[in-house]
Amino acid sequence: MNTLFVDTAGWMMLADGADPNHERARAVRDKCLEKKGLLVTTDFVMDETLTLIRMRLGLEAAELWWEQVSASQRIAWEWVDSMRAEKARAWFFRWRDKTFSFTDCTSFVVMQERRLKTALTSDRHFTQAGFGISPEV
Repeated sequence: MNTLFVDTAGWMMLADGADPNHERARAVRDKCLEKKGLLVTTDFVMDETLTLIRMRLGLEAAELWWEQVSASQRIAWEWVDSMRAEKARAWFFRWRDKTFSFTDCTSFVVMQERRLKTALTSDRHFTQAGFGISPEV
């Protein structure tokens, strides 16, 4: 696992020491980085994560998270442009039996484009979309 997609739930597991999956998520991240790997995420995930950290852990925790991830050379930021948004829209409306969020769908598009198979997340929507999740929860 040299490149790992990180979803909002993954960032939250890493940011919140009280999360029951905190240590396992850290182990997955650390294993990826020890192998000179790269963490991939999107601007939509960043939006969700900053907001969620602020709501759950406070503004200072959100600021600390931002300072850490924005300065990292080991994180690849993928931006959702109009073409990716259109592909995500197709995902969103195609799977009528699923409750994928639009942000989930933008993540799926980026994962497909980058040929990523696994996400650091506890969100089962990723498995429903055909991707693996880690840590297994």
